Amino acid sequence: MHLLMFNYEYPPLGGGGGVVHQQIAEQLALRHRVVVVTSGFGDLPARDVRNGVEIHRVPVFGRRGRATGSLPSLLSYYPASLRCGEALIREERPDVINSHFAVPTGPSATRLARRHGIPHVLCIHGGDIFDPSKRLSPHRLPVVRRVVRWVLRSADRVAAPSRNTAENARRWYGHDGAIEIIPHGIAHPPFPPASRAELGLPDDVAILVSVGRLVPRKANDELIRMLANLPYPDANLLVVGDGPERAALEALSHALGVADRVRFTGFVDETRKHQLLEAADVFVSATTHEGFGLMYLEAMGHGLPVVTYDHGGQSDFLDDGVTGTLAPLGRRDRLQAGVAQLLDNPALRARVGSHNRTLARAHSIETCAAAYERLFEQLLDTTARPHEPVIY
Repeated sequence: MHLLMFNYEYPPLGGGGGVVHQQIAEQLALRHRVVVVTSGFGDLPARDVRNGVEIHRVPVFGRRGRATGSLPSLLSYYPASLRCGEALIREERPDVINSHFAVPTGPSATRLARRHGIPHVLCIHGGDIFDPSKRLSPHRLPVVRRVVRWVLRSADRVAAPSRNTAENARRWYGHDGAIEIIPHGIAHPPFPPASRAELGLPDDVAILVSVGRLVPRKANDELIRMLANLPYPDANLLVVGDGPERAALEALSHALGVADRVRFTGFVDETRKHQLLEAADVFVSATTHEGFGLMYLEAMGHGLPVVTYDHGGQSDFLDDGVTGTLAPLGRRDRLQAGVAQLLDNPALRARVGSHNRTLARAHSIETCAAAYERLFEQLLDTTARPHEPVIY
């Protein structure tokens, strides 16, 4: 198959949604032609080929860093990706268009699919349709809600990584069509081992780790407050990732007197991320919502117990008391108690970690990519419904 994929954030830009898309694309590129249209930034080349995937980066305006986009960058992706996609389709017609994120990616992919009569598979990831931490979340904006409804309705197939994300598409946008649930998977790449000393970490203390963009939805301030209240004065919190909240979080750690025990790594590459996870004892997150929660699977792949809230797609594969602690949203006391229980009991920590490592192996990127491959093939085997031409 020739697959034309759209995603406004594709590594090294963005977070978990981009990472899993990259891994899916690279798996599919082993057997198919895969072309991705994404955002440009800094000195990233306009055209690139990585691990068999042909990447086209279109110019967007106002993006300030790799971790997060800005409103101008999101809006400017639409016309730029539309022009690029049109040119690529004229050069070689794809069999399937696949877009990741209903907004801002979906509109250009939908326009091109309808204009050229090409089957379109839309993948919603979670935050693109529902983010309770954002005042400007799509589900709160009437105009954006109409756009998302149109993108959902126009797609030939819709896929979501979790039941929670599918439920949000129905609840907030009234979508009554079929939604294929395809859980995300993770790669299990080999990586060079690194000791705590080589990573700049203390050897003889408990290390809690959290991975993700430093944005309000991740609520990393709760983790810093929890660290200050834990009866473990030597425990460290490792915050892996970067974003606009970093300065405020660093200030909070100083105000609470734990700055010497909170370690901000900033943006790290995949190898270093895996090394840091391997060096930690417990994975913690106070995120207010996750469409799936790829970082949980990555942590579990390193044998880490997980302590987090239950609001989001992670409830599909995390179980309270089995994978760690899955606390009701907002129950900070339950998070803290869950961490304390694991730090108190090394045998429990080892038993939960062993279970999690096995569970993570079942969520492989190969299985995830194969499910998307079957979805694309099934779509091509059926008669695509006709599309009316779009007047621009």
